Amino acid sequence: MTDRVTPVPQALPDASRPVTRVAWRDGVPLDGDRVVAEETAVAISYDSAAYAVLMATPRDLEDFALGFSVTEGIITGRADIADLDLVVVPEGVNVRLWLAKTPGEALERRRRRLAGPMGCGLCGLESLAEATRALPVVPQGFTIDATQVAAARDDLANHQPLFEETRAVHAAGFWRPDTGMVAVREDVGRHNALDKLAGALIRGGIDAASGLVVMSSRVSVELVQKAAAMGVPVLVAVSAPSALAIRTAEAAGITLVAVARRDGFEVFTHAGRIVPGDGMEAKQGNTRHVA
Repeated sequence: MTDRVTPVPQALPDASRPVTRVAWRDGVPLDGDRVVAEETAVAISYDSAAYAVLMATPRDLEDFALGFSVTEGIITGRADIADLDLVVVPEGVNVRLWLAKTPGEALERRRRRLAGPMGCGLCGLESLAEATRALPVVPQGFTIDATQVAAARDDLANHQPLFEETRAVHAAGFWRPDTGMVAVREDVGRHNALDKLAGALIRGGIDAASGLVVMSSRVSVELVQKAAAMGVPVLVAVSAPSALAIRTAEAAGITLVAVARRDGFEVFTHAGRIVPGDGMEAKQGNTRHVA
C-alpha cells in the first residue's frame, strides 16, 4: 500500500490519573486527591479511510478495534485484518486497520460520519434501519446451571482493577463452566468494554459460543446486537434490560439474564439454557486471562 506510513511509537495515555478535588464531608471541605478514569478520542480507520471516532479508555485498544470491527459487521475474524497499528496524536489515538481483502458492502453500508460519544453505541448511524438491523441467530445447545451464572456474576468483581482505582468504569467478562473467568475488559463505556472483550476472544482464538458474557451494566439493544455478532449464547448483566433489548435477544436466540444480584437473577429470553444446579461447586479462581 503506497499511502501507508510507519508510525513513530509513542506511549498511550494512562488509563487513569490522580486529580485534586475538594471533598465536602459533614459540611466540612477537605482538600485531597482522587484517581479518575481517563477517556480519549479514538479514531478507527480502514485502509486509510476514516470510519468512526469514539470516546474510550486508552487501554486494550487493539482488542477494541478488532472487537468493534466484528460487532460492526465489517469483518468476521482476525484473518480479515492484514495489519493494525496505533498512532498517538495530540487529539487522541488513531487505530489504523488494513483489510486483507477489498472492503465489502458491510463497510460502506455502516460507515459513520459523526463522532460517537462513549455513552451511545449507535450514534452516528446513517439510517434508522441500521439501528434495528437483522442479526445472526445464535445456535442452540449451550446450557449452564444457575449456580454457575451466579458464580460468573460474583467473579466479575474480582477482575476489575481499573474500577477498583476509579469506581467509574464498566466491565465485560467471558466466563466458561470448565475454566471460570477467561478474560475481562474495562472501559468508561459499556459498549466499548464489550467490544474490547470481543477482540480479546478473537486474539486468543476462543469461541464465544463456549461460555457466557457477564457485564456490570444495564442491557441496551446495542449490547445485544454486539453479543449476537460475537455468537454469545448467554448475556448476563447486573442491571435491567430495555424492552427493545429483550425483543432483540429473543429474535437472536440469546438467553438474556439481567438484574443479577446477590439474591438471584431474572431470565427474560430463552430460559431453557439455564438449568438448576446439581450441588456441584462452580469453578472460580481458575482464571486464564487473554494477554
